[in-house]
Amino acid sequence: MIMSDLNEQTTTAFEYVTVSVGGQLFGFPIGRVQDVFMLHQMTCVPLAPDDIAGIINLRGRIVTAIDLRRRLGMSGGEREPSMAVGIECAGESYGLIIDAVGEVLKLGADTAEPVPVNLDDRLKRVASGVHRLETGLLVVLDVDRLLDLKTIEMAA
Repeated sequence: MIMSDLNEQTTTAFEYVTVSVGGQLFGFPIGRVQDVFMLHQMTCVPLAPDDIAGIINLRGRIVTAIDLRRRLGMSGGEREPSMAVGIECAGESYGLIIDAVGEVLKLGADTAEPVPVNLDDRLKRVASGVHRLETGLLVVLDVDRLLDLKTIEMAA
């Protein structure tokens, strides 16, 4: 009986690839991240929404590059995009342009919290929760909601 109680008390661990965008720390579930890569040559897409930075050829795949800063409605100076996180969603490949990649964090349920009510509405729509860390707040992004172009267009 004691052994089953111990098994029930084991904490669930979540692993995230952390990235920084506009000074905010975000986490992507590690199972959704295919790779992290440097952006070298990007082709602009005429008449694309502002957050679509362009398309790139990544090892023979056409990848849509999305500027996360713009997608999330974050302010900040113009910068030359240099780094992206590779994600696949609904059979399409995306490169989410970030400011910097952090580390892979393994976090327990003890630091997890639901999305706070006072979180910016733009982040609320794409966040699945948060983790309170010693250094600040890690906002966990829901990849499917983040890349749902129809929802983003309707919200704009």
